[in-house]
Amino acid sequence: MPKLSKRLSTLVTKIEERAYEPLAAIQLVKETATAKFDETIEAHVRLGIDPKYTDQQLRTTVALPKGTGQSVRIAVIARGEKVAEAKSAGADLAGEDELVESIGKGEMGFDLLIATPDMMPKVAKLGRVLGPRGLMPNPKAGTVTTDLASAIQEFKAGKLEFRADRAGIVHVRFGKASFSAEALLENLKMLQETIDRNKPSGAKGRYWKSLYLSSTMGPSVEVDITALQDLQDDQGAS
Repeated sequence: MPKLSKRLSTLVTKIEERAYEPLAAIQLVKETATAKFDETIEAHVRLGIDPKYTDQQLRTTVALPKGTGQSVRIAVIARGEKVAEAKSAGADLAGEDELVESIGKGEMGFDLLIATPDMMPKVAKLGRVLGPRGLMPNPKAGTVTTDLASAIQEFKAGKLEFRADRAGIVHVRFGKASFSAEALLENLKMLQETIDRNKPSGAKGRYWKSLYLSSTMGPSVEVDITALQDLQDDQGAS
């Protein structure tokens, strides 16, 4: 087990081994985000699913009401007039065969890839490059579409794609340490509702196993899942 730094060891002593009320957990994560940069705040959700079964997979998007606090570089693979449409809508990169070719060579100067349906046969050939990075466009995630302007605008505004990994754990960044605790809570509540709303049909038994929050360089804090689910929109999560 790696040795903790003096800074992290000190921060860990502030956290009790228990599940905190959502707002208290967020305030504690903010308090322990002491790095010299604006740390990203992440949620780590362990779900009672086995993603090796198709009916227990979770892959969807969430539109965070307060955004992520991060700029997203978007690339679009399209054809003809759709390339110009993507560029005018704010895509950082847009192209046809030349962009497919550059990605195939490993040039990945983007965080999100959107494609029009007619280009998916060519994009599919990039699976070995895009798959391991989680960048393959998918209709369920809203990254295969003909409405490029809306998709680009939504993802630039704070819409995120996420999925459960092989262990059934979801990792999602939902804000920055500089956000208010209330803004982070609003984003976290939306994430929780999205995960509940997209519960896989094959999920059995207890769906939520655990929920931890952490900052980029800080310790993790456990959240009381039931308390988060019971929060009403008029109780600080609106």
